Amino acid sequence: MKYIQLHKSPLFLKIIFIISVTIIFFIGAITFKHITVLKKTSNWVSNSYEVNIELERLISYLKDAETGERGYILTKEKSFLEPYIASKHLIKNSFKKVTLLTVNSRTQQANLKKLIFLINTRQNYLSKTLYLVEHENYDQEVFKSYLEIGKKTMDSIRDKIEEMIVVQKRLLQNRQLDYESTMNYTPLLIYLTLLVTLVLITIAFIKMNQDLVTLKKTINTLSVANEASNLAEIVGGFGSWQFNLNTETFAFSDNEYRLLGCEPQSFKASLEEFYKFVHPDDLQHVIDNANNIPIETTLPAFTYRIIRKDGEIRYFRALGRVVTVASGERTHIGTTSDVTEEVYANNFIEDRNRELESNNKELTAFNYIASHDLQEPLRKIETFLSRLVSKDYDNLSKAGQQYVTSIQYSANRMRILIEDLLQFSRTNKTEKAFEDADLNSLLENAKQELAQIIEDKNASIKNTELPHLKVIPFQMQQLFINLIGNSLKYSKEDSSPIIQINCSTISANNEELLPNNNLNYYKITIDDNGIGFEQEYAKKIFILFNRLHNKNEYNGTGIGLAICKKIVENHKGFIFANGVLNQGATFTIFLPEA
Repeated sequence: MKYIQLHKSPLFLKIIFIISVTIIFFIGAITFKHITVLKKTSNWVSNSYEVNIELERLISYLKDAETGERGYILTKEKSFLEPYIASKHLIKNSFKKVTLLTVNSRTQQANLKKLIFLINTRQNYLSKTLYLVEHENYDQEVFKSYLEIGKKTMDSIRDKIEEMIVVQKRLLQNRQLDYESTMNYTPLLIYLTLLVTLVLITIAFIKMNQDLVTLKKTINTLSVANEASNLAEIVGGFGSWQFNLNTETFAFSDNEYRLLGCEPQSFKASLEEFYKFVHPDDLQHVIDNANNIPIETTLPAFTYRIIRKDGEIRYFRALGRVVTVASGERTHIGTTSDVTEEVYANNFIEDRNRELESNNKELTAFNYIASHDLQEPLRKIETFLSRLVSKDYDNLSKAGQQYVTSIQYSANRMRILIEDLLQFSRTNKTEKAFEDADLNSLLENAKQELAQIIEDKNASIKNTELPHLKVIPFQMQQLFINLIGNSLKYSKEDSSPIIQINCSTISANNEELLPNNNLNYYKITIDDNGIGFEQEYAKKIFILFNRLHNKNEYNGTGIGLAICKKIVENHKGFIFANGVLNQGATFTIFLPEA
């Protein structure tokens, strides 16, 4: 009869297992469905809050534009127009967010169409009002009518936004009811799922626990694991100890003795014996921590020094926690690691950090000198030179006039050099505040910065579509300014500059210039038809103060391309240069997609 029961036991376990898995999958599917509904409801609630917040921002941006306009009308100070100018971009982005957030609401989409018409009308009359103010002779009646129309339009915008907020609140209330309804029965379902699963697992565990063969295998495995642990202690350079909370006795592993320079089990394991090896200056610190072993469930890691039997001083780190063994006894188990090399390494790092901190302070002092102490006398030189030229230039001899011109040229070069050095320093030191940005917009901003020289040289700049990336916007714009400015500076005298900017996506594994890191990069190339350079100088041109041409041939400080390299490195990218003398140059930038 017992044989039949033993023979049927595996079959019984298989049936239990199949039934358990089936029930778990069935209840899991139901739970997944409810969680999906719960997640969807939660997203609706979050969406409603985001819409309300964005609508409040939209009206705030419009108010900022009005405030800036009023300030400018009253004071004629251009600084008051900054909120007005910034609001256009902010309003556009905010409206775009609201549109995306309410894409599934026909009512709100209809309201948005009316709202954008009112916003455009308001901005139009703001522009008209500013245009009248900038021309001193204007019709007061027209000006007053513009203000009245703008006020009525602003009132309409407030009403429309208030209407949208009311609609959104009504949607929020409905969604909140759905959310609460879902929450009422979802926890119960999950609880039942866990309960059924726990019961099934418990039954299976009881059956398996009755298998004596498995128990014997487990004992053998534990024996092997114990030997492996002893070997791991030797290889890893750590020891272990145990404190039985019931019998108040210690036990040390063999390697615990070896760490102290003793033979295994050469003395009785106890705190009193262990204290004999502790460095006198750290003894009280060790005693204070050891006193917590019987009363605390966790012994936080702490570091101390010991004096080995051979007299060598080593650094140890101990930690532990309480466990309850199968017999019911509570034991505090812990490890002792030899961290001497780690402590020495940390001390070395701290010394290096102090050295770096000192260097940073010196750099900060240099920045201050460059931005204040150096620029102040330079400004005075330029001021007095300007007065000399305006008042007494014609009274000077030709040689004197030539000297004054040379001084002006040198002072100007000095100012440009200081500004470039400051720009390079800021590129190294600035906080790396990455933002989602459209590289196309940054490129257009760079073109605007160089508009005068582009027009003077009759340059042609064309580009393909550039990506949206998480970048440091002002640095990326400076990168475009420097590279395009470099192409314009080194253009041929007998032909107009042609600059082509292209962008593509490549894998690092398919690009010889990049490390094999399995990442995808945006490859941006800037080609020109300028004077080019010999390829042997391709790396030197990125070195600070390195110039390929005499300063009398081309203006510059030799810092611009060094700034470019630093900016690209700040974005975890790479930059390379290729040139052909008298044919042109190509700068290739690789920026990671993520």
